[in-house]
Amino acid sequence: MSNTYQYHDLADLSPEELFLWIAIDQTLDQLGGVDIAAAAAILSGQPFLPTRGKFSGATRGTSIASVVSRKMLQQRMPFALPTLTGASLRTLRLTFTRSLGAFVGRLVPGVGWTVLAYDVFQIINQSITKYNALAKKEDRLW
Repeated sequence: MSNTYQYHDLADLSPEELFLWIAIDQTLDQLGGVDIAAAAAILSGQPFLPTRGKFSGATRGTSIASVVSRKMLQQRMPFALPTLTGASLRTLRLTFTRSLGAFVGRLVPGVGWTVLAYDVFQIINQSITKYNALAKKEDRLW
């Protein structure tokens, strides 16, 4: 007799299929309004907008988050704040700015990525926990 499972109205599922359906359910349970905001934060932090000019080696373009935060927060700090810049992981680098608006604008996509990374962790963790509760001992993960 093979190890088959039933999950909701699905029958004769292999252990792999069972885990897949659990993971789909956990993903749907986890994602919501906060994730839409996180995705918006990531997208608003991408350098889509053209700029007049930049120094050599700077990331081309600017983001909506940067433009808005620079207009709203025009304070200059007495010290330089560390920020990450770059259009991709390949071009990511640490830079410093005294502009509070630039700091906040560059922080926005990082907050979005952090929220989405947390969600991925929760989806995986909850999927494994639920799968292990339903699976036979020989089919359990870890």
